[in-house]
Amino acid sequence: MILGVSPDPLEKHEKFIDKHGLPFLLLVDNEHVVAEKFGVWKHKKMFGKEFMGIERSTFIIDKEGKLAKEWRKVKVSGHVKEALDFIQTNLS
Repeated sequence: MILGVSPDPLEKHEKFIDKHGLPFLLLVDNEHVVAEKFGVWKHKKMFGKEFMGIERSTFIIDKEGKLAKEWRKVKVSGHVKEALDFIQTNLS
């Protein structure tokens, strides 16, 4: 099962899912509860501005509910293949 989690509101999620044709759910974490538990709600800097935001990350959780692999500061290019390769090699 694949789930995405973001602090964005449901309306933004629906538009994002439609725009990109995502085949999985995006969960709303507007109070950052999940983000804080996974340590991805971070202090960030961009163009001289400082703010709190999500550090894009991927977590693979096995069938027993244990963390099998994590990637922090994910760059989108090539990441899906890397994650799928890990699952196929280690969790199949």
